[in-house]
Amino acid sequence: MTHELDIALVSDQIAMDYLQPAFRERFPKARLHRIDTEVQELDALDRIDTVVCWSPPPGLLARMPRLRLVQSVGAGTDHITRDPALPDVPVRRIVDPDMADGMNAYVAWAVVHGQRHMGAYLESQRRAAWEEAPIEPPGRHRVGIAGLGVLGQSAARALRAIGYRVRGWSRSPKGDLPEGIEAFHGDAARAEFLAGCDTLVCLLPLTDDTRGILDASLFAQLPRGARLVNAGRGAHLVQDDLLAALQSGQIASAVLDAFVEEPLPQGHPFWRHPRITVTPHIATRTRPEAIARQTHDNLARL
Repeated sequence: MTHELDIALVSDQIAMDYLQPAFRERFPKARLHRIDTEVQELDALDRIDTVVCWSPPPGLLARMPRLRLVQSVGAGTDHITRDPALPDVPVRRIVDPDMADGMNAYVAWAVVHGQRHMGAYLESQRRAAWEEAPIEPPGRHRVGIAGLGVLGQSAARALRAIGYRVRGWSRSPKGDLPEGIEAFHGDAARAEFLAGCDTLVCLLPLTDDTRGILDASLFAQLPRGARLVNAGRGAHLVQDDLLAALQSGQIASAVLDAFVEEPLPQGHPFWRHPRITVTPHIATRTRPEAIARQTHDNLARL
C-alpha cells in the first residue's frame, strides 16, 4: 500500500524538519510532499491522498481530488473543520498520553510565573535591583482549571502535587476526578467556580459554546487581581476585553499560548504589553513518531 501513497505535510520549514524523519521511517515507500502554509506545492495537489497538518489554508484541502484522510498533528480538529470548503473525508486527531506531561510542565510554570511574581523579578534583574515581592505559599493560592478533559485533569494533579488549591469547571459533569479537586459544571455553577480562582487556566475545547468565553463578563466574576493562563485556543479569548481588564486591574497578568491569528502579528499589542507573557503555541507537542504511527493506523482502518 505505501508505495502508492502521496502524503502532504502542510507546515512551515521548522515543522517539516520535525516531522519528516518519522514519516520517512514509518512510510519508507511513500512520496512525501511539503506544502508550505504560504508557498504551496501546487503541482502535487492532484496526487495527494493524505494530509498531515495543523491549520491548512482555507480551501486548500478541497483542491485535492484524491484526498482520503486529514490527520491533525494535535489533540483538536477545530482548526481544520472550520474550513467551509472542507471535503467530506475523515478528519482525525492525535491521542498521545505523553502530551499531558508537556502540558503539566507548561501550566505549572505559567501558574508559578504569575503567583511568584517572576515577571517582576526579571524586570528587577534588568535594572540590577535587589527587590523582593511578597511570597505567598501555594496552599493559599487557588487555581481554577476550565476544562477537565485528559489534559485538564492531569494538570490538576500536577498543581495539587505542588501544593496549590485546585478547582475545576467543565460544561458537563465529569466522573473519577483527581482526589482533592473541587469540581463544578454547567452554566449555573460557573460564577461560583470563578469567584474562587486566583489564577484561571483555560484548557477548554473550542466549541460554539466556548468561543469567546474569556470575555469581560467572565473577567468580572474573578477576584480582582486574578491571573489568566490560556493554553486552550486563541478563539476562547476576546482580546480587547483582556486588554481592558488589564488596564483596570481586574486581571493582574496573563500568560497566553494560543491566538486567533498565528503567528501573532508583529504589531499586535500583546507583544509589548508589560503584563502579558506570549509563548508561540508551545505548551505541549505530540512526538513526531506518535503522529506518524497514528496516521499509519488511521490509513489502515480506511
